[in-house]
Amino acid sequence: MKLYQKYFAEKNALKLAYYFPQLKNNTFLRAARGEQTEHVPVWCMRQAGRYLPEFRASREGKDFFETCRSPEHCCELTLQPLRRFPFDAAIIFSDILVVPQALGMEVQMLTGKGPTFTDPLKEPEDLQRLRASVDVNKELDYVFRAITLTRHKIEGKVPLIGFSGAPWTLMSYMIEGGGSNTHSKAKRWLYRHPESSHMLLRMLTDVIVEYLLGQVAAGAQALQLFESHAGILGPVQFKEFSLPYLRDIARRVKDKLKEMDQDVPMIVFAKDAHYALEELSESHYEVVGLDWTIDPRSARKRTGGKVSLQGNMDPCALYAPKERISDIVKKMLEGFGSRGYIANLGHGLYPDMDPENVGAFVEAVHLHSKNMNKQV
Repeated sequence: MKLYQKYFAEKNALKLAYYFPQLKNNTFLRAARGEQTEHVPVWCMRQAGRYLPEFRASREGKDFFETCRSPEHCCELTLQPLRRFPFDAAIIFSDILVVPQALGMEVQMLTGKGPTFTDPLKEPEDLQRLRASVDVNKELDYVFRAITLTRHKIEGKVPLIGFSGAPWTLMSYMIEGGGSNTHSKAKRWLYRHPESSHMLLRMLTDVIVEYLLGQVAAGAQALQLFESHAGILGPVQFKEFSLPYLRDIARRVKDKLKEMDQDVPMIVFAKDAHYALEELSESHYEVVGLDWTIDPRSARKRTGGKVSLQGNMDPCALYAPKERISDIVKKMLEGFGSRGYIANLGHGLYPDMDPENVGAFVEAVHLHSKNMNKQV
């Protein structure tokens, strides 16, 4: 039985099985659906990360992916930033590369180098090395258990976000063998082996759909898809090798959740894909995440009110003095408006950032958005 069928066989059984605490702050979920909120909700990508001394202490001496496979450690790392800052959402601590691992690839996190595949895909024949059929419940059960544990431990304080890497981004890692400036090896596949590229993207899409449904079954209250390498593609390749799969994932996940009477907002974050903003706003996601290269007013105009927006402060703005951070946030909020908007950075927090400046960012979002709402 597929994972989502197992958990959603009877919708009331899910509630009886988990007894999740009642949600106290639903501001993030309401903003994702375009509803008016008392203040603009805010969270940060990589909010559980190395900028926090308690994170570094918890992770010291531990293998990264061993940590990812420990529900207890993932739960603790997810909760750490909530103890410091009044974020309006939490995102489960994990990594997008658990999906290639589920397909049978070996990935290590090397100090000073980052994620490294021991045997990346080189030619189309290498696709035969991947698992033809992935038992998501077996291979990624540790993520589901981490989500369920965290939903309990978070005690309804804020919603919990689940996530996955998008097919093109994962494909790029699997072929490049790690990070890359040009992604030339992966793009070579797109030009020389388009049929095999689509085969791999379809394989990834099927796993991601099951994975996201499993996260909702385990307790995730929203989902974000990270197309982190969208910017390396031009408009033509994005429309062929990324956009159809982003749409397919959202459509399939939503169709299945609708059958089970589940309403879970989905966010798509396609970094540097400002050229495809109109298409992304029509891709079945409630929220489109934005990096800092897009002007807020332009993004509002181009998306035409079809979706809520998330983002998009330059992460490096957090190096500014606190009073300057407040001014930057105020200008950003004025550009987006206070409805149908979730404040965030245009990318993740960096390891050398001052936690106090992160707190200043969160405080400024709440303060200025409340003042804006009073003036309406």
